[in-house]
Amino acid sequence: MAPRYKTPADSAVTLAHIMSEHDTNLYGTVHGGVVMKLVDDAAAAAAARHASGPAVTVSVEGMAFLHPAHAGDLLTVHAVVEHAGRTSMDVGVRVTAERWDTPGPATDVVTAHLVFVATGADGRPRPVAELRPASAEDERRHARALRRRALRARQAEAG
Repeated sequence: MAPRYKTPADSAVTLAHIMSEHDTNLYGTVHGGVVMKLVDDAAAAAAARHASGPAVTVSVEGMAFLHPAHAGDLLTVHAVVEHAGRTSMDVGVRVTAERWDTPGPATDVVTAHLVFVATGADGRPRPVAELRPASAEDERRHARALRRRALRARQAEAG
């Protein structure tokens, strides 16, 4: 039986991937689509951990490309569930880049917010554990996720 509640740390995911020339475009920067796939992979893993099973992407609520990444950069993708509804989860993602072979400060590359729905064997939505923020930062993320959720509801209502 799945737990009745989880904290954001219970399902947080960190992925790391070294970018190569195969990941770049004609300008020598990493294709946005390559980064988007990493974002979706990490967010899906965090959602599945929270849901204790399959979860599918419903929407990308926003994705901001802050700085370019290049071949030889180590991209680190951090994903955390910021809000859980009855069957859906809001997941925040932060991507940073640093040179793979040289210690130094990481640069923020992308921030994103995605929504997932947990699915059962029949492919239909199924309930997920309640999310209980465990820190002040968790509370801030949760509050922002609630504001995004309210905005989605208003937009859906407006048609």
